[in-house]
Amino acid sequence: MGKPTLRLIPEANVEAKEKLALNPADRPSIMTYLRLRDDTAMPLYQQLEEQLLALIETGILSVGTILPAERQLAESLGVSRVTIQRAYIALRQRQLLISQGRKGFVVRGVGDQIRPGMDRLKGFTEEMRELGKVPSSKILDRRVVQDRSISSIFGLPSTAPLLRLTRVRCGDDIPMSREIAWYNLAAAPALEEANLSGSVYACLAEKCGARLVKCEQTIEATTPTQQECELFAFDEPVPCLLIKRHSFAGDGQMIEYVEGLFRGDMYSYRLKLSG
Repeated sequence: MGKPTLRLIPEANVEAKEKLALNPADRPSIMTYLRLRDDTAMPLYQQLEEQLLALIETGILSVGTILPAERQLAESLGVSRVTIQRAYIALRQRQLLISQGRKGFVVRGVGDQIRPGMDRLKGFTEEMRELGKVPSSKILDRRVVQDRSISSIFGLPSTAPLLRLTRVRCGDDIPMSREIAWYNLAAAPALEEANLSGSVYACLAEKCGARLVKCEQTIEATTPTQQECELFAFDEPVPCLLIKRHSFAGDGQMIEYVEGLFRGDMYSYRLKLSG
């Protein structure tokens, strides 16, 4: 026998469309829709989980909505804070909520996970635009370095100058990845002084004449550090994807080596294979 489900209360079902049509500022409080029963075998946290799921599916709780704080909702419903925590965690595990640190839990929505293809070489900026999201970047560190181990990856002398660029990449203002990239300044010297707040790939093509045409990359599962958890506003470590990419120009020169950490709760890759 399948697990019982509990959807919106009848009065919420009748009025859902009318309430959804209101401007967000005029919509009723979430408490209008929630009713927990004590005459059913379904645990309270599961009742709350199912009712919140219904509100998300119908759009009453739209993407980006910040849910009430655990303590506030627990007091309003007359239940323990643990009950609220279990419901919120269950919805996060179903990839419908994301944790935004002190903001609390935010609605991510049904099918809102990023699923870029891997059928051709493209940068983060282009990738986000193809997915209908607004890309942005925050540069955390930018410097010219000499690094023996990284130079060996490029096949360059240990004293070769490299541009080291550390950025947080966002889609619709949500941190999606943290990447550390190194660029071969011998092949693209104009990159040292260029404006890198946007697409580095576009800058390479337009300012340096070094359009990237192929890459080799690996994808690994990893656990973020405490610092990386703070960057992504994780309350606790969430599995992430570590992508290492070697990118080359048309003449075969390696231009870029990048290690990108992508949040696993919002990012998955789609592969197209043919036999």
